Amino acid sequence: MKENDECRMPNAEGRGGATRSSFVIRHSSFPSAFTLLELIVVIAIIGILFFLIVPYAWKSIEVGRAATCTAQLRQIGAGLNLYLADHDQTMPTLKGGRASLGENVPVLDTVLLPYVTDKRVFACPSDSKIARASGTSYFWNIAINGQRVSALDFMRLTEDPSHIPLISDKEGFHPYLDKKVNILYADGHATKDLKFSTDIPAQ
Repeated sequence: MKENDECRMPNAEGRGGATRSSFVIRHSSFPSAFTLLELIVVIAIIGILFFLIVPYAWKSIEVGRAATCTAQLRQIGAGLNLYLADHDQTMPTLKGGRASLGENVPVLDTVLLPYVTDKRVFACPSDSKIARASGTSYFWNIAINGQRVSALDFMRLTEDPSHIPLISDKEGFHPYLDKKVNILYADGHATKDLKFSTDIPAQ
């Protein structure tokens, strides 16, 4: 074997291939890093994707929270039914809400607490502060205080339980919904749809 043959590297088939020096030259011909322009382009693309995707992702999260809020209102409604069974089918007499936890008044989250499985149902997932300060994200309809379930009367406009609101969000917690407030009605269903009117019908 000739002396210079020892400097040759075998190729994939086991035969003599390129020399070590030529292999190093070929390897070093590949770019080793992004140029400044390429880096700026990549950052710009990532920024555009961020501003396009994040709003849709956030909307999906908020829609899910709104659905959870609706489910929680149904749970409160189930707790109310248990309360009614213990109180001769008579609605509780509650304050619509309270400004702070320090107020010692009968409210939704204190009177119905023994009838729900978890006190967290009184806090809407999209409410970041009101429930923490007052105990709940929801208002009680004081117009039905003390009424018998069999003879509910809301503002003398309807006797249909599916149109009589009992509990609602205190604020429009759901910005991505057309109607931003969830409502629990007297027939037990919860929805964002407004099913009552304060317009007095013509005589």
